[in-house]
Amino acid sequence: MGTMSQSPTPGPTPDPPDAATGPNLAPGPNPALGPEESPEPATERRRRPAARVRPEALARTRGGVREGLDWLGGPPASKAGLACRIASVVARALLFGIFRFRVSTSGHELLPKGGGFLVVAGAHRGWMDPLLVLHALPLEPRGWFLGSGASAFSSPWKEWLIRRVGGLLPVWRGGIGIDGHVRSARAVLDNGGVFIQMPEGTVNGPAGRLGPFRPGAAVIALRTGAPIVPIAIAGTEELYIGRRMASRVLAPTSVAELLGPDWDGVLPPPDTRAELALARRVSEALAARLDPVVRELHPGTVDPPGHPRRLRRRLTWLLLGPGRLEHDAP
Repeated sequence: MGTMSQSPTPGPTPDPPDAATGPNLAPGPNPALGPEESPEPATERRRRPAARVRPEALARTRGGVREGLDWLGGPPASKAGLACRIASVVARALLFGIFRFRVSTSGHELLPKGGGFLVVAGAHRGWMDPLLVLHALPLEPRGWFLGSGASAFSSPWKEWLIRRVGGLLPVWRGGIGIDGHVRSARAVLDNGGVFIQMPEGTVNGPAGRLGPFRPGAAVIALRTGAPIVPIAIAGTEELYIGRRMASRVLAPTSVAELLGPDWDGVLPPPDTRAELALARRVSEALAARLDPVVRELHPGTVDPPGHPRRLRRRLTWLLLGPGRLEHDAP
């Protein structure tokens, strides 16, 4: 049975397609970075899953929104405070004691010493995904997710809890754009933390393989130059008592390694078509590394048809907001 190694962040679970895991890349008039041009992984070309929630409507009901560091109101800490540690203990008791989830994790030895690196994780299929990522990381330095405010703050108590526990920098569709997200990433990295993204940007998608990656995570990698640690996760598309899940930390990489010897090492100007094209190449290279591992891990998480699936619907939807949930067969 696995044990939680970092505090939970219940908010950044079900991200709409162009939430922070694939941030809005068109803060200005440049149409080259519009969301309709989001890339798909090199492994497969598929239609992007539909959005589950409508962030614009939720933002209007709130009378406006704040994102990232503006919402946080201070620097993102790399140390685990008391609220974080208490939440970690409660999460372990709930997930592994009451729900009896079984998590197999490997690759810890590949993690860089200290913080200051990016994590790119997939496949993102349910509210357990952020907790699986945290399970694969040490308690410190703290991990900070760039996650959907629309999903995380669907209830007032969730926003209250996340603000006190930490670990989330919320974004909203049509918000501050990529420059603000890069600023959030740099703040986390400069403080010695770990900046985490799930570039699929939605929990809708095929079980047991990656969906299309949005380019926001790659743009942040290009602009920060930080090391990138891919983490493959599987088994969260359907939850029930005793569900098996898996994660694997892959070897750290970099933009230069992902782009290969053909890249001349020159970064294009920000907010240009050239930057978007380069980000697409980075996204496809990351997906090409993660997708085979997700496919390898997934069969080990699937129970036979006759296996009891107690509380399946209740647990699958436990922290998901309203909307469609579509997981086609692998």
